[in-house]
Amino acid sequence: MKKLIALAFVALFSVSAMAQQVDLRKKINVSGSAETEVTPDIIYIGISLKEYLKDGNSKKRVEITELENQLYNAVLKAGIAKEDLMINNVSSYNYATEKKKNPDFLASKQYRLKVSDLNKFNEIMSAIDVKGIASTNIESYDYSKMETLKKDLKIKALLAARDKANYMVTALGEKLGGVLEIQDGGDNVVQPVYRNYMMKAEMADAAAPAQEIDFKKIKLNFTVNAVFEIK
Repeated sequence: MKKLIALAFVALFSVSAMAQQVDLRKKINVSGSAETEVTPDIIYIGISLKEYLKDGNSKKRVEITELENQLYNAVLKAGIAKEDLMINNVSSYNYATEKKKNPDFLASKQYRLKVSDLNKFNEIMSAIDVKGIASTNIESYDYSKMETLKKDLKIKALLAARDKANYMVTALGEKLGGVLEIQDGGDNVVQPVYRNYMMKAEMADAAAPAQEIDFKKIKLNFTVNAVFEIK
């Protein structure tokens, strides 16, 4: 009998404790968003240079060193630091060995150029022997102040959620209380897709105007979910 009473008391205490844990506050759950667009200011471009024969004569060629010097000088003239022009792969160093094996071998080198303005890219390309440009392409891009921008947008999204909750609650004659819960809706960053800027040596025309690169922006959209108390 005593055991039954003890068990009943424990069960009653458990039910009472559970009842006390139930949140009876009036709440409103809303979401807010903020978005913007920014122009990439960190752009990595792949450039491939290749030797070519003059007038089809295998004994006369434009050497890779000459093309490399043209690229290097064009980069400096455009106001870009020499450190921002890099050899893109190890195989680019092995062209001398290949030449010894095969005198007719046409050497090529790949480079990676970092720029902050795509307009400088056309400027650099126009200063290089167009027949020596095998191809170019945009490898990657970013925005230098991305983390700061993400932080600002999430704050704006949270404030938008509060404003939404406030006018909805006010419309019902209630007052908005403090925030009870905040959930980050995640990052939504849409990277631009650029049309590849390709110039094949065998199709290049020195008299042709430089191709323009599609100039697109990075799109950012952030959502924040929040729960506010209704007083």
